[in-house]
Amino acid sequence: MKSLKVVFLGTPEFAKTSLEAIHQSHHQVVGVVTVADKASGRGQKVHQSPVKVYASENNIPVFQPEKLRNTEFLEELKKLKADVFVVVAFRMMPKVLFEIPELGTFNLHASLLPDYRGAAPINYAVINGEKKTGATTFFINEKIDEGNILLQEELEILPDENAGSLHDRLMVMGAKLVVKTLDGLAENTIEEKPQPQVEHPKNAYKIFKEDTKINWYTSSKAIHQFILGMSPYPAAFTTLKIGEEEKGLKIFSGKFEISNHGKSAGTLEISKNEFKVYTEDGFYFPEELQLEGKKRMTTKDFLNGFRNFDEITLPAN
Repeated sequence: MKSLKVVFLGTPEFAKTSLEAIHQSHHQVVGVVTVADKASGRGQKVHQSPVKVYASENNIPVFQPEKLRNTEFLEELKKLKADVFVVVAFRMMPKVLFEIPELGTFNLHASLLPDYRGAAPINYAVINGEKKTGATTFFINEKIDEGNILLQEELEILPDENAGSLHDRLMVMGAKLVVKTLDGLAENTIEEKPQPQVEHPKNAYKIFKEDTKINWYTSSKAIHQFILGMSPYPAAFTTLKIGEEEKGLKIFSGKFEISNHGKSAGTLEISKNEFKVYTEDGFYFPEELQLEGKKRMTTKDFLNGFRNFDEITLPAN
């Protein structure tokens, strides 16, 4: 089978898994483009992206341009004479970059396009209670996630699966799909297809802090799926009032119960043995959480840290 010369563009662990799969295949990774190193944390320690770490360990040339239109950077990429560029979890690319390789530039997206275009397809698939999702490889064009589809593969979303678990399974499946796409392009066996026109596509907009707040004034099932879809990152949160102090409370998992009750949604009932919040149609019971300034723990351990439960309330949204 013909071997392709590949330039890989990506940053996080999700991307690194695809890079590793290509590197271990018969295709040749001739260069990697990733985000610049960043200093973070109290000690301002410099952190390298997982993609850079893997490339460096395997002697693959690494490029970290501040601007993707930089002329010197573009000329260096052209010198690599790559057949194709592969993009996984990277930023928006200018036309002058993605048109360099002869076979084009394709992207791996963690959804069944055209559904869930955008930055957070895995989170929203879980939040919306989808039964299945998948991965798509498609040629990049000037529109976000709208290029012609190369290959797609479905994946069942398991009952009570959170975004973290689904992320890890799609990461592995997606890496295999990337190599399969390279094989198909090498042998000219893939027929690219325009994405179907959908009147109301499901979107996966970037998630900001304010988007992660739990709305207790809705159904128990919707709350459950929202918490799963935000877990473990960025994590759904609510606010607890402890005495006169308000603190953020992240909730990572729990269970719900449908039941008629006469109380207002958002009412908190807490004791030594139970933590439950009334919803529109029942209750939600957090099982794993993290109070602001504390470590992540089980609800049982969390409740053991309190004595006066009457001081704890849930402020109105």
